[in-house]
Amino acid sequence: MENRRLGASGFMVPALSMGTGTFGGGGELFRAWGSTDVEGARRLVDICLESGVNMFDSADVYSAGLAEEILGKAIQGRRDKVIVSTKATFRMGKEPNNVGSSRHHLIRSVEGALRRLDTDYIDLFQLHGFDALTPVEEVLRTLDDLVQAGKIRYIGVSNFSGWHLMKSLAASEKNGLTRYVAHQAYYSLIGRDYESELMPLGIDQGVSAVVWSPLGWGRLTGKIRRGTGLPEQSRLHKTAEFGPPVSDEILFRVVDALDAVAQETGKTLPQIALNWLLQRPTVASVIIGARDEAQLRDNLGAVGWTLSAEHIKRLDAASAFIPPYPYWHQRGFAERNPSPVAV
Repeated sequence: MENRRLGASGFMVPALSMGTGTFGGGGELFRAWGSTDVEGARRLVDICLESGVNMFDSADVYSAGLAEEILGKAIQGRRDKVIVSTKATFRMGKEPNNVGSSRHHLIRSVEGALRRLDTDYIDLFQLHGFDALTPVEEVLRTLDDLVQAGKIRYIGVSNFSGWHLMKSLAASEKNGLTRYVAHQAYYSLIGRDYESELMPLGIDQGVSAVVWSPLGWGRLTGKIRRGTGLPEQSRLHKTAEFGPPVSDEILFRVVDALDAVAQETGKTLPQIALNWLLQRPTVASVIIGARDEAQLRDNLGAVGWTLSAEHIKRLDAASAFIPPYPYWHQRGFAERNPSPVAV
């Protein structure tokens, strides 16, 4: 397994990491994702470690903390062999302070995650969303205190706008506080918005992408094709409204291109979609999810080979999109403001 540097740090992470959203199955949304128990999770962790995938991503809101608990049990006795990544910020209770990135909530969130994961430290702790009501200095000083205390080692964000992230990085530099080195962001062949602002920012500021939902919220598994509709067992029946939107036009154009590349390479659609992401600038790790061993082993087949330049060009063309202003306008000034990827 290839390992990559995480942002402007010296920390290395595997090109693929495993998400734990399928662990636990608590609540309707997460039950639709999966309901892997401790025994099943331990087996998936075994397979990952055999393949060199040693980073596991979770969040406090995944099945209301149950996913973290199951992950903690699954890695018991081998904590020194794994990288644990988790997130907090979203609401975790009815009390007014059980949400956000205030000092109060972040400290409680980290202490709660440490208990559920049964560990002394979190390798990568990320804010699950931007809290506009808490000053960024308060957020960063709290995270810096937690780093100094040894409870977390690296910090990142998730789902931030460009200005959210840049304002935070500027505050870190001004006040000598720990910097964000990762942005857990949505990015896929049917969702390339990340490229407009967040990718150039990441290149400039040394912030790596840790990609969530690389298969477009389950739409690029190969089970959805033009004219077939959703499979009867698809989780999209219950979860589509919670995930990133995509038009049928873009979806089927990309699926058609993936099918063509699959015929020429002998790879599956998910493997091709994941491999395409691994060629993109700033991408340090792509989070894969799996309900069972078969799905996991198929996703692990995304590494160890590389799409040809011609295949990448065709996939780029099929997934091309018109970015919002001012990014479409900036394409006209490529002489001095080049795009980091083909457009």
